[in-house]
Amino acid sequence: MDIKHLTTLEFPKALARLATYTSFSAGEELARALSPETSLREIRWRLRTTSEARALLDTRPETTLGGVHDIRPQAEAAQRGIALPPSELLDVRDTLVAARDLHRALTRMEEQFPRLAYLAGGIQLCPGLITEINRCLNERGAVRDNASSELARIRRETRIAHSRIQDKLQRIISSSRNAAFLQEQLITQREGRYVIPLKSDFKGRIKGVVHDVSASGATTFIEPLPVVELNNTWRALQLEEQQEVNRILFHLSDLVAEHTAKIEQTVEALAELDLAFAKAKYADAIDAAVPKLLSNQPAIHFIGARHPLLDPQTVVPIDVVLDEGTRVLVITGPNTGGKTVSLKTVGLLTLMAQAGLHIPVEPESAFSPFEAVYADIGDEQSIEQNLSTFSSHLTNIISFLDRADARSLTLLDELGAGTDPAEGAALAHSLLEHFRLRGTTTFVATHYPELKSYAQLTPGARNASVEFDSETLSPTYKLTIGLPGRSNAFAIAQRLGLPAEIVDEARKRISPDNLRTEDMLTDIHSLRIQEAQARDEANAARAESEKLTRELRERLGAIEQERQDILEQAQEEADEELETLRAELRGLRHRLQAAAAPLGPVAEIEETVETLEGQFSELEELAPLPAPDVSQHPIRPGDTVMVRPLNTKGRVIAIDGPEAEVQVGPARTRVGLTDLELLAATTFSEPTGRGISVSAVTSPGERLDLRGCTVEEALSQLDRRLDAAFRAGLPWVSIIHGKGSGALRRAVREFLADYPLVGDYESAKPKEGGSGVTVAKLAPG
Repeated sequence: MDIKHLTTLEFPKALARLATYTSFSAGEELARALSPETSLREIRWRLRTTSEARALLDTRPETTLGGVHDIRPQAEAAQRGIALPPSELLDVRDTLVAARDLHRALTRMEEQFPRLAYLAGGIQLCPGLITEINRCLNERGAVRDNASSELARIRRETRIAHSRIQDKLQRIISSSRNAAFLQEQLITQREGRYVIPLKSDFKGRIKGVVHDVSASGATTFIEPLPVVELNNTWRALQLEEQQEVNRILFHLSDLVAEHTAKIEQTVEALAELDLAFAKAKYADAIDAAVPKLLSNQPAIHFIGARHPLLDPQTVVPIDVVLDEGTRVLVITGPNTGGKTVSLKTVGLLTLMAQAGLHIPVEPESAFSPFEAVYADIGDEQSIEQNLSTFSSHLTNIISFLDRADARSLTLLDELGAGTDPAEGAALAHSLLEHFRLRGTTTFVATHYPELKSYAQLTPGARNASVEFDSETLSPTYKLTIGLPGRSNAFAIAQRLGLPAEIVDEARKRISPDNLRTEDMLTDIHSLRIQEAQARDEANAARAESEKLTRELRERLGAIEQERQDILEQAQEEADEELETLRAELRGLRHRLQAAAAPLGPVAEIEETVETLEGQFSELEELAPLPAPDVSQHPIRPGDTVMVRPLNTKGRVIAIDGPEAEVQVGPARTRVGLTDLELLAATTFSEPTGRGISVSAVTSPGERLDLRGCTVEEALSQLDRRLDAAFRAGLPWVSIIHGKGSGALRRAVREFLADYPLVGDYESAKPKEGGSGVTVAKLAPG
């Protein structure tokens, strides 16, 4: 697509905002270079990748590319034989470690996030390079002593030489016969050699090499002759150490050079993942949704569309829906009423969606991709080319006049403006007819009344208008499709104080037909306002009904929980009383045995206690309280329902015999009608920006007994059970591994620590098995 038209629609500005959500420079470069796709398959892949990234960050917000750098320049420098400094070598290591961890995490979740796992497959693991850098460098970038045996020897000898220097100088400054000559008892350095401060008046009293004199001249810094050779040895060892350090850095740099190809592939894969995560974060920031893709014919169905670059607190959503067969939409209305913003919104959202970005619309929105998007918007006056506004606009339109076809989207602002109104309207009429006959989807903003008539009378063309509040004398920025814009000149003139006789005289000069048309449009607008108010009241009533139903269900749930608590408490008290009675019986038995008394009565009492205990243990559980019945008709598509197996709310998409397809959160699932409870026959909005379909999931149960299994068998069963429990929406899984030697428990907990679907784990309560049972708490889905 032509960059000029992308710039006109502010696509680069949207990419600049997207780039602020990237984590490192390579991802930022990809974000700024992003371009709209035209292939339906590629667009679908990009949108679904963004959906996966949003789902991943929702469930595992700790997933980041922290510590990642674009290390391709370092690899190229290493290939040229340059020794990389320690800080850059640590950047290489940190990037490879982050890449390894991300690759490991996404590979484990390939079933949930196949596209992200595919991108992570481009990461090339370099374990040997990571290990060698860790072996040679510490976290501060210093070369470790054990980086080489030679370096270890040198540093050991350096420490010995340094210690000898210190000992020798300490004896000199501590000697009582030298005390009078010293400025102070201090060992310091000058030019990399250890010296002592001597009073200048006594500089000959201690033989040595002068290295410096204080600014006042009162102090002379000398290196005593007995330590000159020691300093020479120490200095030589320092130089030798530096040479060995350089050799080690060259060694590490050579390793980086050997891995250049893998490093470049890894950075490119990380940049792709960074871009996907940036798209997800940007989508959440603008409250975006993933639009459905239509492939049969050019179409735009944007519901609640918002311009992503405007203030989200003040931007007014618009509905842009072209019915089948409509190719030209003529938008009229007052200046600053939102016509140009409507054009830019349609164009920019189309470009963003084709680039794989989720867009700020309602979830039921849909569109078909276009192979080209052309825009003629704004003041195109060119002083350099000596072109007027009219000439510049026309030159721009001519540039794509013959290229626009049935797979093109054309956006025209103030078509035919800047010249004689009659001629301009005629040109605008002819241009629109040209685009209509070519099947081009065309949006045009205009003030020409002739184009209103054209849109009303021409098949494939339709009117639209931006509304104006004559009471406040301000536009509402709402787009109404199907009605042309009304003339508000007389209303504005009256409210601004123009004398009534002048306004009445002006009205007389308007033809009666035009006045009747304006009155009819005013009545239609009033009826639409009343309809919208009635619809809002109905929605409010349905929302209140849902709220009351939800509160009733919560209250019943609380009552049920309280009842269960009372039963459990009663059971515990009965168990305690029975245990007390058994203890007393044991004591009585011991006393009777000691007294050689008959035990018959005690045996009878014990039988009675066992009978009571059996009665307590056989108490039937009371059935849960029934949920409130709010069903008013058979379940049908569009109804809001409670999905009992998942204990969550969803919207019925379709009914197929005894089953229904239900939208639950970001997923679609098939559930039996008997497992659904009707809440209200309302429209339930799909969640923003998701479109992942899954099949119906049966709960696998919350307990898994691994006793008697080998470690390998246990971990295999555990992996399957955790995956099934997560998909079924269970909050936790109790894993019974027993106490024994503790080997199985350690293996299970090590497995849980790295398992991506587990948020935390702990030992069960003592009454539930203690250390013989581990409770794995699943991450929220």
